[in-house]
Amino acid sequence: MMRSMSRPKLSALGISILLCAAGPTGALAQTAPSQAQMTPAQIVAQNRIEDAKFAAFVKDFRDTALKAGISPEIYDRSMTGISRNPRVAQLNLNQPEFARPVWEYLDSAVSPDRVTNGQKMVATYAQPLAHIESRFSVPKEILVAIWGMESNYGEAMGNFNMFEALATLAYDGPRADFGRKELIAALKMEEQEHLDPTKMTSSWAGAFGHTQFIPSAFLAHAVDGDGDGKRDLWHSAPDALASTASLLADAGWHLGDAWGYEIALPKDFPYEEADVDNVKTVAQWRKLGVTKISGAELPHGEATAGIYLPAGAHGPAFLVFDNFKTVLKYNNAASYALAVCYLADRIAGGAPIVASWPRDEIPLSRDERVAFQADLKKLGFDPGDVDGVLGHKGRAALRAYQKSHGLPPDGFATENLLEHMERDIVAKGS
Repeated sequence: MMRSMSRPKLSALGISILLCAAGPTGALAQTAPSQAQMTPAQIVAQNRIEDAKFAAFVKDFRDTALKAGISPEIYDRSMTGISRNPRVAQLNLNQPEFARPVWEYLDSAVSPDRVTNGQKMVATYAQPLAHIESRFSVPKEILVAIWGMESNYGEAMGNFNMFEALATLAYDGPRADFGRKELIAALKMEEQEHLDPTKMTSSWAGAFGHTQFIPSAFLAHAVDGDGDGKRDLWHSAPDALASTASLLADAGWHLGDAWGYEIALPKDFPYEEADVDNVKTVAQWRKLGVTKISGAELPHGEATAGIYLPAGAHGPAFLVFDNFKTVLKYNNAASYALAVCYLADRIAGGAPIVASWPRDEIPLSRDERVAFQADLKKLGFDPGDVDGVLGHKGRAALRAYQKSHGLPPDGFATENLLEHMERDIVAKGS
């Protein structure tokens, strides 16, 4: 399956990035059934069916909510009159065709404007941030970086009706369990905080406020950051920042420890060792020839870390510690955690990433990722489900394939590797 190299560069977000606003529990979307071949009458009929299912769900879910402790008054005033939101349904079902390369993601996530604005926010909110940092032992730069990533410092908090959005997710589809859990949590949040349901706006996935909490995270971690007796993540940046600090502290942030830093790998580095979950002491990495990006020796000590290669063997490498994994508790996407930590460093005056990105690489489309997994399976390397999601098992299979062919086993899927496997399949069949 050879492909033309003339395909235009992509700009759509990858699924792990798209679901950042859903918070730590974000789930993978599925491909939506196309209406392109349907007649207008068929589309109208389909929408009537879906609307009827939605109305039945809202009626039936009332009993579930009441059993969970929601008062009838709260349920009725929040859920009466809401409708299935086709836009939410579309975003829930449609997986983008292309995955955005990590370097393009970082270009926008850690842009000069975002760094400058983050520094302004650190200065503007110096007093509450100092209090939050003292209270929760989480650095102000990390908190402001999450703020910048999640809502561009409060500029993009979402304008969906939270109950309509969550009910649309909850009534049917691949995120129904998530939607139902968060819908109950949103109702509890409304009741506890005495909120007006018509003013509870969110993203399409139900995340809300300056740092895009989901309702269940609010119930577990939200705190009053400005001392007014309320927990208002929509209108109070200190409340949102303090709540984010509370979540990270509960997740295990270690004050004074680094999240990680850029490193250089030797030419003979065993790339199968490079994985966030493959933890070694810094001394063990030093013995393998790993240095700081400057060429200086790694520090002594028994701290443990993994190696993250966001773009494989031909891009930058990072030694990442426990605090990096703590950021993953906020959003379980390594590219997101890298963006937050890198943005925090830049806000604090740190230097840019030194190593070059392989910007000539063309990321694989979803169909190509499916083909990639299918080809690995044909060649005897089990990638798990052939679903277009290159997870841990898929990367392990790819590493095994790369190693068997004398290639750096970095687990990074590329167009060249896909074509390499296609040639192997042709040769094997001939």
